[in-house]
Amino acid sequence: MILSGRGVTAMLGPTNTGKTHFAIERMVAHSSGVIGLPLRLLAREVYGRVVEKVGVNNVALITGEEKISPPKARFQVCTVEAMPREADVAFVAIDEVQLAGDMERGHIFTDRILHLRGREETLLLGAATMKPILRSLLPGISVIERPRMSHLLYAGQKKITRLPRRSAVVAFSSDEVYAIAELIRRQRGGAAVVLGALSPRTRNAQVELYQNGDVEYLVATDAIGMGLNLDVDHVAFAQDRKFDGFQYRPLNPGELAQVAGRAGRHTSDGTFGVTGRVAPFDDELVERIEAHEFDPVKVLQWRSKALDFASLAALRNSLDQVPTVSGLTRALPAVDQRALEFLTRNPDIVARADRPARIETLWDACSLPDYRRIAPAQHADLIASLYRDLVDRGQVDEDFLASQVRHADRTDGEIDTLSARIAQIRTWTYVSNRPGWLADPTHWQEKTRKIEDRLSDALHERLTKRFVDRRTSVLMKRLRENAMLEAEISVNGDVFVEGHHVGELAGFRFKAVSGAEGPDAKAIEAAAQKALALEFEARAARLHASGNADLAIDASGSLRWLGDPVARLVAGDDILRPRVILLADEQLSGPARDHAVARIERFVAHHIQTVLKPLDELSRAEDIQGLARGLAFQLVENLGVLFRRDVANEVKSLDQDARASMRHYGVRFGAYHVFIPALLKPAPAELITLLWALKNDGLEKPGYGELIPVLAAGRTSVVTDPTYERMFYKLAGFRFLGKRAVRIDILERLADLIRPLTQWKASDALPPEGAFDGRRFVTTPAMMSILGATPDDMEEILKGLGYRADVASPEEVEKLTAIQAEREAQTQQAKPAGVAVETVAKRHAATAEKTESPSEGEASAAPADAEESPVSTDNAAPAETAAAAVDEAVAATEEKPAEEPKPVLLWRPGGGRSQNERGNRPERGRGQRPQGRKGGQGSGQGEPRGEGEQASRGQRHGKGPKRERRDEDRPQRNERPQRREKPVDPDSPFAKLAALKAQMKR
Repeated sequence: MILSGRGVTAMLGPTNTGKTHFAIERMVAHSSGVIGLPLRLLAREVYGRVVEKVGVNNVALITGEEKISPPKARFQVCTVEAMPREADVAFVAIDEVQLAGDMERGHIFTDRILHLRGREETLLLGAATMKPILRSLLPGISVIERPRMSHLLYAGQKKITRLPRRSAVVAFSSDEVYAIAELIRRQRGGAAVVLGALSPRTRNAQVELYQNGDVEYLVATDAIGMGLNLDVDHVAFAQDRKFDGFQYRPLNPGELAQVAGRAGRHTSDGTFGVTGRVAPFDDELVERIEAHEFDPVKVLQWRSKALDFASLAALRNSLDQVPTVSGLTRALPAVDQRALEFLTRNPDIVARADRPARIETLWDACSLPDYRRIAPAQHADLIASLYRDLVDRGQVDEDFLASQVRHADRTDGEIDTLSARIAQIRTWTYVSNRPGWLADPTHWQEKTRKIEDRLSDALHERLTKRFVDRRTSVLMKRLRENAMLEAEISVNGDVFVEGHHVGELAGFRFKAVSGAEGPDAKAIEAAAQKALALEFEARAARLHASGNADLAIDASGSLRWLGDPVARLVAGDDILRPRVILLADEQLSGPARDHAVARIERFVAHHIQTVLKPLDELSRAEDIQGLARGLAFQLVENLGVLFRRDVANEVKSLDQDARASMRHYGVRFGAYHVFIPALLKPAPAELITLLWALKNDGLEKPGYGELIPVLAAGRTSVVTDPTYERMFYKLAGFRFLGKRAVRIDILERLADLIRPLTQWKASDALPPEGAFDGRRFVTTPAMMSILGATPDDMEEILKGLGYRADVASPEEVEKLTAIQAEREAQTQQAKPAGVAVETVAKRHAATAEKTESPSEGEASAAPADAEESPVSTDNAAPAETAAAAVDEAVAATEEKPAEEPKPVLLWRPGGGRSQNERGNRPERGRGQRPQGRKGGQGSGQGEPRGEGEQASRGQRHGKGPKRERRDEDRPQRNERPQRREKPVDPDSPFAKLAALKAQMKR
């Protein structure tokens, strides 16, 4: 083999020396020419540049998968594999000739270097490492060395998130590339992705994404080292080992330099370094890369081009020939040769390959690239199918081709799925471009090209969606252009900068969404804040002019304007006057901030004065004087409820005028409480609970807000929850009595039912239901109905109110039965006589009939602001329902034969503190938490203490046992001491009751 380098010029040098540009200029200066490039992607780029110079009709693009061949094309842009083996053109150029040493593709480059020549000029482009071997193989070759136009410097090791802008991160596996791109998207806004497995259209779109500045980072394999012109300032190696088709091995210094040399463009300097888990480069390696000094290429991969198609064995022997020229080495079997090895072991294929023409067809079929990267045996099976069609039919079966193409023509799925479909359709694109393989190649070339383009666009979209934050990328591009970012705020509070959502505005606070970091984030925030400053002032003006209906206070103490929180309440010196804390960013300042605060404070004051109007008016009442003024002050301090025993002396000392003045402000003097019924409604109770919670850090305490729905549902009593803060029951208007908490106004109705039973005289015509001897009484269905309580609950409630129970003896039970029979007999006698006037007892029975029946042990409520009268009949229900509930309870009790009948209890006013009061200070209304004590008996207002407590008190004072009273010392039953007459208050309900009794007697 005699080789010559006459007429051949080798232009050698590192990257960024303008070699490819020089080759294009030289080619268009000739009448015709062909240039071979290592990548289809690069061929596409050079094709576009040549078209710009000489016109589209003068340039052909020929690759394994694509052919654009105008009839009069003078210039051809090809991949090296697609270059013609013999060309009658004036100019020939081969780029990246150092790939002749590549284990897999090197033999093709070697063949073109040794045998392809232009009539006038042949130009070889590549690295300086090819200088010795080219001079050795091609005597007489002219070598031109071009220096790099810019400097390449080592920048050391940096974290991926610390890499500078315009950086390319290099890895050698798709998994690693995707992982790095995902990390950069989260931390820096996004990255473009370039892999050898991507289709050229997808790679072009990704490169354009980076070149246009939509993203600042590029994550790629070493494919970027093959002539791609990129504006890269820094190259960072995230891996330094790769799989070369045969084994994993470290990259040699020349390969590292080929990739690192992509940093810097034209006269702009570039840097390179390492990142991730790659150890820093040693000093010697750094010096060699910076100085572009590498070991020369000593041998080129070679495979014989003189193939013998006489037989399969002859073909294999010709492929196994060794070179006779020094500097060449026989290449290892490539994809086509390995496929041939598999097929020669297939008897069916061997039987068909029985003549030179068919053997040449078989070898032509074996040149099908393995785009799918599948196992050699599977790739050989596909080639076998194609070969059978070519031999048996003369062409590939288009039905089989159509089914394969149809299977790949889908754009759904993720990145890996689309990549696999692109690889599959590229296979059929190659088949459609093989001359003589298809009956209608033009149709299939167009069809497969369109499908590949659709799949490539879909893959680019998936890559961009997964690895690029479009909002951040566009904003960063605008920042690089030094343009003022435009911000706007939508009606619902979304904040947009340059049309991209960057955050939300709620009230006067801006919440940014996750996005770019560093200077970009600051610039975006500055643009948003500029728009927010104007918006804050406008919102403050709208708030200042808004009506009370636009504002509301929620259960957490936050004040909301049109649904957005703008302030929160905190405790002040006065519980009824909390302080307001404005929730606003610092951009709201000056008069606008003052106006917003003033409007909110006015609303809070108005809201409290409206919802708690009786309490507010009572606190500012000027017509209440003397003792009544002190009592009013205590009532306000305790949020509208006082236990009457705590202020018994003050109440007793009030004259009728003082009482009337307090009743004018809605105060009711009950048997057990002094309270304001209007505050027992849900809205006032909720606000009172909130104000107390703010003052006492109760927002997080258990039970907060749980009792307001119970009150709103109209329940008169509720089963207590031991985990709740007990004060919340009192704030909601309930009194804690044993296992149940009963509403305060309902307890006053209970007192109205009990009062006539303890005042009944034997001389009265008709004994009221439940009366016994004028001093003691029994519980009635009416009592249990209004309380929603069972007999057991009634025991705890009455004991809690200070009543004591005596177990009735058989004689007393018999007497009680007789009283009941007498009452029923007198009732029956009164009906025919046409008695139209109801007795007091009958009125109480009417109350029971109108009281709503309990549901699951909890009765529905009468209105909390019931009139101060002995009997309140608002919101009442039929007595049949209440009686039925009591009858069911009694029947349920009777059905249990194992239980003995409960004794009949006769209740009478007790003498000691109630079980809620013993051993502790008295309850002070809503504002102070009571401490309960088990055991003992309760006491009512103005009632003597229980016997047990009297005894203990006597012993504590050193007194002896209590002296038994003689019979003559005891007052006779039903005899009461004379009461001192007091002036009658005409507004008192008792005065009205007395007037009603007098009218009845007349």
